[in-house]
Amino acid sequence: MIRPLDWVRWIKLKLGLVLLLSGLASLIVFRIGIGWLPPATSITAIAVALLTSQVLAHGMTRPLREMTAAARAMARGDYTRRVRATARDEVGQLAVAFNQMAADLDMADRQRRELIANVSHELRTPIFALQAVLENIVDGVEVPDPGTMKTALLQTERLGRLVTELLDLSRIDAGAIALDLQAFDVAAFLDAAVREAEVNAAAAGREVRFTATAPAVTAVADPERLHQVIANLLDNAARHSPAGGQICAEARADGADLVIEVADQGPGIPAAERQRVFDRFTRGSNGATRADGGGTGLGLAIAHWIVQMHGGTIAVLDAPGCRIQVRVPAHT
Repeated sequence: MIRPLDWVRWIKLKLGLVLLLSGLASLIVFRIGIGWLPPATSITAIAVALLTSQVLAHGMTRPLREMTAAARAMARGDYTRRVRATARDEVGQLAVAFNQMAADLDMADRQRRELIANVSHELRTPIFALQAVLENIVDGVEVPDPGTMKTALLQTERLGRLVTELLDLSRIDAGAIALDLQAFDVAAFLDAAVREAEVNAAAAGREVRFTATAPAVTAVADPERLHQVIANLLDNAARHSPAGGQICAEARADGADLVIEVADQGPGIPAAERQRVFDRFTRGSNGATRADGGGTGLGLAIAHWIVQMHGGTIAVLDAPGCRIQVRVPAHT
């Protein structure tokens, strides 16, 4: 449908033009209709004026009708409807804002559906594994020896990790997490994170080696939250490293920033996926197998939020294997 006044930027000017053009149309009819009977000329002029105003006003009100229909569709759960936004006036700006709102709601609805599906899947896997272990013990197929109980413990820990990550994600979204900034020794901090990663890797049966390199400096940050970030990076590196692989954790001061890098000898992350790995419930194409316990796909998303809360950045570097760099203000 033609909208002849879309180029006008103000709706008040549009209304003025509608009246002006309608009046001109009437005058033209009177001019052409000289010699007609006055009643016929008047009726024709009025009809032409009404027709002209209807044609011109149609393009002004059509976006409003489309927005009404789209809003009703949204109420039914359909977020795919969009409004044609070609006008440059206030109605056109409203249509652009409406389309952006519809797109945001559509994305939020998809994320909600994905969240439910992913959380259900992540919960089901360890629950079914734990259920199988307990049923075998009850049926006498297995005895509750240390090996069997260790399997049950690992699945329970996986459930606990997922619940903790979901709670952290909920607190972050709600803005309920506040940083507890304090001075800490960087070398001792990194060494403690690596020692913990070694214990976890050994418990999971991963044959990897860890090294830690850090200067004897003091930084100011939230050590508990920063430990959560580094622990996640070390755990991911252990999952993706080959047997006998080496994982290097390095820290250094770079101007006013504290830089921590974790590198492994695994297959690495393809360049096309390096930014996407920080999205929620995202696993790279080279992710750990289900037999390895997999990952929740939340750890890097939470790490990204924590680093951002510190005013820093986290990124996958272009290097052999996988090297992830965390950069935060050190406030030394």
